[in-house]
Amino acid sequence: MQQQTPPEQFDLGAIVADLNSLLRLKTTVIGIKMFSRVEDMEAIPKIRRPSAVHTTDQIVSMASRLGWTVGITGDDLVGAQCRAVIGLAPQDEKWLAGENYVGVWHGTAEDARKRQEALDVVPYGQYQAMAVSPLTSGRINPPDICLVYATPGQMIILINGLQYTGYKKFEWGVVGETACADSWGRALKTGEPSLSLPCFAERRYGGVPDEEMLMALPPAYLVKAIAGMKQLAKNGLRYPIAPYGIQADVRAGMGVSYGKK
Repeated sequence: MQQQTPPEQFDLGAIVADLNSLLRLKTTVIGIKMFSRVEDMEAIPKIRRPSAVHTTDQIVSMASRLGWTVGITGDDLVGAQCRAVIGLAPQDEKWLAGENYVGVWHGTAEDARKRQEALDVVPYGQYQAMAVSPLTSGRINPPDICLVYATPGQMIILINGLQYTGYKKFEWGVVGETACADSWGRALKTGEPSLSLPCFAERRYGGVPDEEMLMALPPAYLVKAIAGMKQLAKNGLRYPIAPYGIQADVRAGMGVSYGKK
C-alpha cells in the first residue's frame, strides 16, 4: 500500500513573530482546520467544546480575541447560514432562497436569492467538524487557512508583500452580509488569499472592531508575504507608513520610494 505524504509543517511561531514585527498587529493570528471526522477534531490537545449555541464569528473570535482553541460541529452553530459557509450544512433550495433575509437585509426575494447564490462556500459532505486556534499554540499544524485581522494600512503592506514576486492582480468581491464567505469561506474553497470587510454579524457577535479588515489565506501564502514584506522593508517601504506632508515638495520623497535602489 502506498504511504501518504504527511502534510507540510510550518514554524508557526516564527511566522507570527515576523508578522507582528512587520505589521505591529493588535489581534492574535489564528488558524482554521476542517475535519472529516469529529473524533480527529476532539483529539486536539486542550481543545474546548462550546456549551452554548454560537455563530461561527463568535467561535473564530474565541481564538483571535481570547486565545482559545475551540472545536465545533454543525450542531454548535446557530443556523444553516453559518454551517453552510464552512460546508457543515447543504446549500439546498431552502438555503438558496434566503427567505429569512427578505425585508430585513434585502428588499425582495430575488435580491435575497442573488446574495445567497453569490456566496463562496465550502462544498457540503467533505467535513464534519472545524477547529480554530492561535497559530502560536501549534495545536493545528498545518492549518488549512490562517486569519489575519489588520487595519487597512497594515493590510496593504501585507498585500504588497504577497505581490513582491510572482505578481498577480487580486480580484475580490463584497457580498455584504455574510462577509465570512468572502474570507474563510472563499479561502477554504479555493485555497487562495481572500480579503473581506467584516460584516454586521462579525462586528456585533464576533467583536471585530471598526478599523479591522480580515485576510484569510493558506499558511504558505503567509510565508510568501513575509518574505516580500522583509524585502520591501529593506527598500524603505514598511509599516507604519509615515506621512510625508500634504503641502511638501514631493520630489525628494518620490525619488526615495519609487526610484531605483
